[in-house]
Amino acid sequence: MTRTSYVAAAATLLVFADASAATAQGVVNIYCSVQVEWCQAIAVNFEKASGVKVNMVQKGSGEMLAQIKAETANPRGDVWFGGTGDPHLGAAEDGLTQEYESAGIKSLHPWAQNQWATSKKRTVGVYLGVLGFGFNDEILAKKKLAAPACWADIIKPDYKGEVQMANPNSSGTAYTVVFVERVARGTSLDHKRVYLLRDLPPWPNDDFE
Repeated sequence: MTRTSYVAAAATLLVFADASAATAQGVVNIYCSVQVEWCQAIAVNFEKASGVKVNMVQKGSGEMLAQIKAETANPRGDVWFGGTGDPHLGAAEDGLTQEYESAGIKSLHPWAQNQWATSKKRTVGVYLGVLGFGFNDEILAKKKLAAPACWADIIKPDYKGEVQMANPNSSGTAYTVVFVERVARGTSLDHKRVYLLRDLPPWPNDDFE
């Protein structure tokens, strides 16, 4: 069974090197932060439609942002596709990406256009997802645990050692989950980096604070 929250996360498309020059050379380097199956489908279909060869690198949005920052002096990618919106906005704010205005921008949903305007034309929303969590009824029954009814439930002592999620250092979605829950509970945005993970159980063998 699953529970979904009211929280939605956007993903973005960015251009951070000279993509036009890359296309002219017949090769485009895409950094992809969605599921590997999506990345592969993008590469295959783009190559068929354009005749341009695609070199694809797939990583979570947190890891990808770190790589882009490390490559600042010598950018190696042309397009960053997918992942949660915050890392893309961060890259835009740090000047790691270039402005781009698609001819189809006005046909997008208002939330997607807002992402584009907020980033000063450096990122645009391309899909929307709802954050949620799932649980196993059989395991809960064996351990005599009640089903969690909301996000706040999963950090109760009853579930200690029973919750698994991706590391927010590398996963933009996991970062969004933790960040939104902190904000929902009244944490000041100015203190998000300090208190972001305080209430969640630690990952095994993974000191991420």
